Amino acid sequence: MSESDWDTVTVLRKKAPKASTMKTESAVNLARRQGIPVETNQKYNAGTNKQHVATKNTAKLDRENEELKHKTVSHDISKLIMQGRQAKGLSQKDLATKICEKPQIVNDYEAGRGIPNHMILGKIERVIGIKLRGKDIGTPMAPPVGQ
Repeated sequence: MSESDWDTVTVLRKKAPKASTMKTESAVNLARRQGIPVETNQKYNAGTNKQHVATKNTAKLDRENEELKHKTVSHDISKLIMQGRQAKGLSQKDLATKICEKPQIVNDYEAGRGIPNHMILGKIERVIGIKLRGKDIGTPMAPPVGQ
């Protein structure tokens, strides 16, 4: 079997360089010296991780024009919340715990900085027993049926 019809072929392949090594400055310079056409692109804001740019509306809101201000809780409602909470003997933190909100939200509502949310106002109404929405604001709420 010394003579066989098979030819031995040895194939040696060199791995192609990775993209990261092809982009190095020395690799680009070497390619330029060898006459290989090289295309380079400068990317705008590449690697700065800036995803969002302030829009016109946010800039206007920052200037705080009267027509673009957020509506806040009225002074009357904030006083009613404070009086109702104190009448029940609750701290801001206790009230926040009972309505499942952060204490900062109760603080904002009592200071008149809170943005009105009917869900939160409804929870506060139930805990302190005073109406904060509708026509008869400030009147005691009727106890639930069955109590």
